[in-house]
Amino acid sequence: MAQTTKRALAASLKKLLGKKTLDKITVVDIVEDCEVNRQTFYYHFQDIYDLVEWIFLTEAEKAIGGKKTYDTWQQGFLQLLLYVRENGPLVINAYHSISRDQLERYLYRVTYDLLIGVVEEQAAGMSVRDEDKRFIADFYKFAFVGLTLDWIRTGMKEDPARIIDRLSILIHGDITRALEKYRTDRQN
Repeated sequence: MAQTTKRALAASLKKLLGKKTLDKITVVDIVEDCEVNRQTFYYHFQDIYDLVEWIFLTEAEKAIGGKKTYDTWQQGFLQLLLYVRENGPLVINAYHSISRDQLERYLYRVTYDLLIGVVEEQAAGMSVRDEDKRFIADFYKFAFVGLTLDWIRTGMKEDPARIIDRLSILIHGDITRALEKYRTDRQN
């Protein structure tokens, strides 16, 4: 029941974003559209930005759909970009409002989760410290999110598939090479 209510509140927020900007939407607007009371809203979320973050995190995980391997990361990241584009009003409003940091945290979290899976897979059989694996995933996370934020800032005009193709060409084999450099069991 709680997930149903959260999804209904999310749907109301998305609907309202078609009419006005995020900074003009109130909790009262959302609960009136959703036909629940304010107490129901506050039972599930601290504020509208908490709802925005919940939307991003739950829907992104579904969009990526477990595509967190070396062979599927491109599909996972493409699905993430397509999700961002399909939810343009929500994303653009979050980007241009005080909740931009929530959008960035969301992108960092989802992208890191995708990339650490790739790094872990590529590190199989290698003796690489966890902190080094995290460092490699963080490095790529910042590059991917930077490209994504720039894409959002410029109106999401470039085809997401083209972005992924270019990224794939650029980093092909680089994660494995990075892991090789951090191996603790290599012969000197």
